[in-house]
Amino acid sequence: MTTRDHGSRVASLFRGARRALAAGLAACALVLGAAGTPAADHFVITPEEANMRTESGEVVLIDVRSPEEWRQTGVPRGARRVTIHDPGGLKGFLKAMAAAVDGDLKKPIALICARGNRSTLAQKVLGEAGFTRVFNIREGFTGGPYGPGWVKRGLPVEPCPNC
Repeated sequence: MTTRDHGSRVASLFRGARRALAAGLAACALVLGAAGTPAADHFVITPEEANMRTESGEVVLIDVRSPEEWRQTGVPRGARRVTIHDPGGLKGFLKAMAAAVDGDLKKPIALICARGNRSTLAQKVLGEAGFTRVFNIREGFTGGPYGPGWVKRGLPVEPCPNC
């Protein structure tokens, strides 16, 4: 074997070892990532799925918009109303959310607001407070950048004149 052949063989072995190391690190990252807590982005559901899961009792649907919005547009059928604009601030909101799920922070809930911004914030706050199964209807009630929303999809709405 010449020196040149030997050098090529050694370089080839190192390339193979680097590929194996990279593949091993990627596999470890996947396994460790799967074992950890999923990111909030993974808990996004469509309005149709939220409606179906609410009707079957799989999730508690919670509208986090303001009482004025509820009066003006109604609320998704079956939704509980817990405004993120609680007079007690986020502390009051968290207390009201805990009451809405009877203190069960593991109970699956689906949050909806008008366009997905407040529900995204609420999802983050609830996750930090220990709620473990918080889904975000990111399209919102009236629609926005993530889709047409609850109303335009023709999903059921209940009036709420006394909210």
